[in-house]
Amino acid sequence: MKPKTVSVHIVTYNSADDIAECLLAVLGQDYPVKKIVVVDNASTDGSAEKVRSFYHERTAVAQSGAYVNSTSSPTLVLLENELNTGFAPAHNQAIAGTSTDYVLVLNPDLTLAPDYISRLVACMEANPQIGSATGKLLLKADHSLVDSTGLRMNKARRAFDRGAGESADQWNESGVVFGVSGAAAMYSRRMIEDISVEGEFFDADFFAYKEDVDVAWRAGLFGWLAYYEAGAIGYHERGWKTSGRSGKAMFIRRISYINRYKMIYKNESSRRLLLTLLYSLPYEIAAHGYSLLKEPKLIGAWSSFFSQRSALKRKRRYIQEKAKRQGQ
Repeated sequence: MKPKTVSVHIVTYNSADDIAECLLAVLGQDYPVKKIVVVDNASTDGSAEKVRSFYHERTAVAQSGAYVNSTSSPTLVLLENELNTGFAPAHNQAIAGTSTDYVLVLNPDLTLAPDYISRLVACMEANPQIGSATGKLLLKADHSLVDSTGLRMNKARRAFDRGAGESADQWNESGVVFGVSGAAAMYSRRMIEDISVEGEFFDADFFAYKEDVDVAWRAGLFGWLAYYEAGAIGYHERGWKTSGRSGKAMFIRRISYINRYKMIYKNESSRRLLLTLLYSLPYEIAAHGYSLLKEPKLIGAWSSFFSQRSALKRKRRYIQEKAKRQGQ
């Protein structure tokens, strides 16, 4: 049987310090990678030039006969956007430019163990119902601690990285999870095509943050499984958590805040909306009370929700109708 094809998609935004190490780890995979697509979102730190330099160096090494990995010699494509379109639209851009059986969405600040891709492909091929998979992502600063082993969602519809900050030794059991972190997520093309809405896999209106949770929720509604493979290892820098809220611009905090409500609006069934409200009410009161006192500008994010409401309503109708047909 012909081996399944894999492409790796990386979106960069001022990622010059990390991208070469990330690409080197992709080239070091023991599974053939057909194409690497890097989408640069108008970086100002020379990220695109770093990718070009890496490509020229790789080409020279390959021509010398000392290529770092004889298993694969992938095509490297660099797409340079004039504006920062956001994580979600840029990854949709990369997805539209490939046709491989599997797509690995990868953050530029993440490096992979050599068997990361092969392990995920193997578990996904073993069960066609698995549409997404991830490995054990560890903190680059401390390999004994977990960054993510997939996503979980509580009854208040708040999503978290499983095991974040906990000992890596506690997460050696593989299995089905709610979803996978977009930091190093393998998606099957079959699932991408099945759950896309209006031609978009990631909701472009999300710009960035929680787009992976939105995909996980929608995929589950449509009958797909997500899987955590404990033997596949990656190492993540994880800037958002280490710098804390105060280190992020209000623009970014607004996006992360409002995307949760966009996600609930689209994906929560009518019969569960009241129950979700009851479960989330204590959190909502506390969170919004804090915001009104400490971060009143955060509430301004609701303008984004209402300006996009017609599109959100249209997407909700499609998702809920298809979920009903799936019996979810």
